[in-house]
Amino acid sequence: MTVTNPGEKAPQDGAPAASLYPLPSNDDFIVVRAANHLVQASGVLAGLALLAMAAIMCFEIGSRSLFNSPTSWATEISTYLLVAVVFLGLGIAQSGNSHVQVELWVDRLSIEARRKVELICQWIGLFFVLMSAWQMASFNAREFFNGTRDWGLLSTPQWIPELPVSVGLLIYALAILVDIYRLKPPKGDARRWALPILALLLLAVLIVLGRHGVPAFGNRHDWGTIAIAAFMVPAMLAWSGLRTMLLTVALLGVLCLLYWLMRGQPLAVVGVLLVASMIFLLLFGVRIALALGLVGMLGVYFLLSRPQLSLLAERAWSSTNTFTLSAVPMFIFMGGLLLRSGIVAGMFDSLVRWFGRTPGGLAHASAGASAIFAAVSGSSIATAATLGKVACPEMIERGYSPRLTYGVTGAGATLGILIPPSIPMIIYGTTVGASVTHLFMGGILPGLLLMSLFMLTALVWALGWRGSAPAARAYTMKEKLVSSTGMVPFAAIIFVVLGSMYAGIATPTEAAAIGALAAYILCLIRKKIDVGGLFAVALDTAKVTAMLLLIVVGASIFSWVFDYIRLPREVVALITNAGLEPWVVLVLMTLVYLVLGMFIESIAMMLMTLPVTFPIAMALGMDPIWFGIFLVLMIEIGLITPPLGMVLFVLSSMSEKVSFVQISLGVLPFVIVMLVFLAILYAFPDIVLWLPQQAK
Repeated sequence: MTVTNPGEKAPQDGAPAASLYPLPSNDDFIVVRAANHLVQASGVLAGLALLAMAAIMCFEIGSRSLFNSPTSWATEISTYLLVAVVFLGLGIAQSGNSHVQVELWVDRLSIEARRKVELICQWIGLFFVLMSAWQMASFNAREFFNGTRDWGLLSTPQWIPELPVSVGLLIYALAILVDIYRLKPPKGDARRWALPILALLLLAVLIVLGRHGVPAFGNRHDWGTIAIAAFMVPAMLAWSGLRTMLLTVALLGVLCLLYWLMRGQPLAVVGVLLVASMIFLLLFGVRIALALGLVGMLGVYFLLSRPQLSLLAERAWSSTNTFTLSAVPMFIFMGGLLLRSGIVAGMFDSLVRWFGRTPGGLAHASAGASAIFAAVSGSSIATAATLGKVACPEMIERGYSPRLTYGVTGAGATLGILIPPSIPMIIYGTTVGASVTHLFMGGILPGLLLMSLFMLTALVWALGWRGSAPAARAYTMKEKLVSSTGMVPFAAIIFVVLGSMYAGIATPTEAAAIGALAAYILCLIRKKIDVGGLFAVALDTAKVTAMLLLIVVGASIFSWVFDYIRLPREVVALITNAGLEPWVVLVLMTLVYLVLGMFIESIAMMLMTLPVTFPIAMALGMDPIWFGIFLVLMIEIGLITPPLGMVLFVLSSMSEKVSFVQISLGVLPFVIVMLVFLAILYAFPDIVLWLPQQAK
């Protein structure tokens, strides 16, 4: 996976992803231009929904805290706006190439070969999106005609907040088609117009079929699925050619055949098929969220006694219609505003002066700056992108070795998801039902201790390897105190976010909105933002949020199939009956996560494995808060583990002079430190649990 900024991928060792797609100005087909305008409009709506969500949450906090007049609608409306941000942002994320894919294999292909593989991946993804859009639209229509209302205080007609899901998925499909057109524009008007005409025919057929599935050839199949499949074949032939059509049909056909043959087979065989097909799609280059969703869809269609495709709609709605997840876009929004404010350089300059006399002082400053920025951003990618711009060039210029420079910066960036706030902690807590506030508290001491270990490692490195760090320089107390003004904005933001949360003024989700407001005020004070800049940050946030929470949707479908076939229960029973010591099980989990972290994006890795690992941990008597911190640490290691550690690619994309290999070698000592720290946490679990226990 290659990344240039949070959520947005860029080239690395092989063919650049961006070079596969000509600029939008090259779209000379009116239908493609119209589709692109719809995608952009949808993105604008997603950005506006995000700003509205932030404003409503801040209003609720002020109304409740200052006037003792809580609203009855803010939480419900904010949750609906989150759903709108996610699904209306999918198209703009697609057009910005922000959806994460594993590029281990495709990076090694020539541009032409990669374009062919990319075409197949896009068509495969389109099939899943069309199936989901159809199911969601049918679900939406049933809610409308049945007059279903929400259980909340507002008793909202359910079809209204569900409508952005249907519209967003349809626009997402259009965005994929725009990318397919740009990858290989069809020659001749007949081929160009064939797909729009086929799409209109498909729409007409689905409308005629109505909101209830119409069985075909018995109860196993339905005409809606057949209509979508029938649309795909000539559409691929018209826009991408015979070869792409045959390869895509063959790939999907083989997968369907395998799943059909596996129905009723032993559990272990079915489990292997689910995992193997998912890994194959990921390595082939299908976007992670779509690969997870497609495997889940195949399981729902073929492994059940009767297909339950409506699950695609139910999971798309229910997995994002959660107020707790509103913290995800708010923390991303806050991090984007802090980047725009330009205060990071001042913080780093202050730390440089305070650590000036220590051998490897800039390395310590980088680790400290990572911890401080982590306490206000909630994202390791944002931390890596920020420190990669600020700290790394400064260290290289002052004579630090590239390995030490990028090693300590990469390791420090992982603190972004351990020191609260943390986006993975929010998603973990929401998924398993653990307290997000307690998870945040549980991450404080481990985060500070790990930062100290990173500093100790940098000190040993600077002292033990000549030439890795220049001679230390002492600064006067006056210089240190004067520079400390650069820490004030961060101290204020941390106080506002964590103080409001732990004082009981705001929930973790609301604290994120307060932090975003504080960051915006900081930008205004420093005259670093205008209305256009604010909306640009909101739009970027919508892209990243859509990418992250689509993975949540795909993983939700995938995990449902795992639960249906009872694989987690069987694995838990197997391990329990084996009588293994808890530490042995944790070592095995660690090895699995290390391997997965080399190839799979961190949030996806967590959501893919939780259906199995969490029940095992609970069966062994582990505390869910402790296991959450353990899991976040494993994700941290995955972020800097070659060959696909996302933080490594962020840092590599920002440096033309330092190779990816050097960066990878630089982080390896810190990976070892993190593994040792895992053993420390196992031996002394109170490092995690002490603060949450005090809160209880």
